[in-house]
Amino acid sequence: MSRLYPEIEPFAHGLLDVGDGHQVYWQSCGDPHGKPALVLHGGPGSGAGAFWRRFFDPAVYRVVLFDQRGCGRSTPDAGDVRSDLSTNTMPHLVSDIEKLREHLGIDSWLLLGGSWGSALGLGYAQRHPARVTEIVLFSVVTSTPAEHRWLTRDLGRIFPEQWERFLDVVPAGERDGNLPAAYAKLLADPDESVRDRAARAWCAWEDALVSNVPGSRPDPRYDEPAFRMTFTRLVTHYWAHDGWFADGELLAGAARLAGIPGVLVHGRLDLGSPADIPWRLARAWPDARLELIDEAGHGTGRGVGDVVIEALDRFGRSG
Repeated sequence: MSRLYPEIEPFAHGLLDVGDGHQVYWQSCGDPHGKPALVLHGGPGSGAGAFWRRFFDPAVYRVVLFDQRGCGRSTPDAGDVRSDLSTNTMPHLVSDIEKLREHLGIDSWLLLGGSWGSALGLGYAQRHPARVTEIVLFSVVTSTPAEHRWLTRDLGRIFPEQWERFLDVVPAGERDGNLPAAYAKLLADPDESVRDRAARAWCAWEDALVSNVPGSRPDPRYDEPAFRMTFTRLVTHYWAHDGWFADGELLAGAARLAGIPGVLVHGRLDLGSPADIPWRLARAWPDARLELIDEAGHGTGRGVGDVVIEALDRFGRSG
């Protein structure tokens, strides 16, 4: 990305008690009196890295980042096998966002979300449209059963060698079922070696999904045992339950976004999230504009990030 803003540090941060034994880490950056914006990171379980701050003009925006339940600097850590994930669901995350908004005294804000963060952003906006001014999403997903089957089973037709290794970790009797659920079970196993093997295999499969774009490299975060375990426990937990969305819920609920301007930025070569997903969403949401980047895959590379920044700059100028 050529248009990133300079690195900045937060002017405020803290831990917010959101209930159920969870404390959510948050930070605010940019202009304390600027246009409020909320970052919704992907994964689930990736955490809100510092790079997210650089999409926003710090002289214009008051940017809020937070680590969703169980990941990053939020506590307890979902990577700890003793952590109870039953209170880590999409409705809990939507509730956390509202508690954070009220805690910070923000009336409404722009949403920026990528990958899982796009689904969470849509879910939040459809439940609280009066609290959302604009929406910018990239690598768009809607967390349906079909999408998760595509990600964990159908893409094996394109990556047969990698998928065979991915499937080989799952017990034979569970290979025809819900693969994220099978992995979630392995990642809760009392045997650390079983958990580690499952986490490594899941991350290797995730890397395979972005390898179709020239210049792609393995995600270095997967080399970190703590991140690898937190990420895989959360992503399998969420995918096993289709993000706690009803099948087709986010597409069917797009009418609730009427009047909210949106920009959807997506790579045409994104195998993990085929381009028909944002295309259908844009057709159902009249106030959204779809920007398809021909040479891009999943993530912010090959021009996606630049288009995201252009959209944020435009919304920043409009007030």
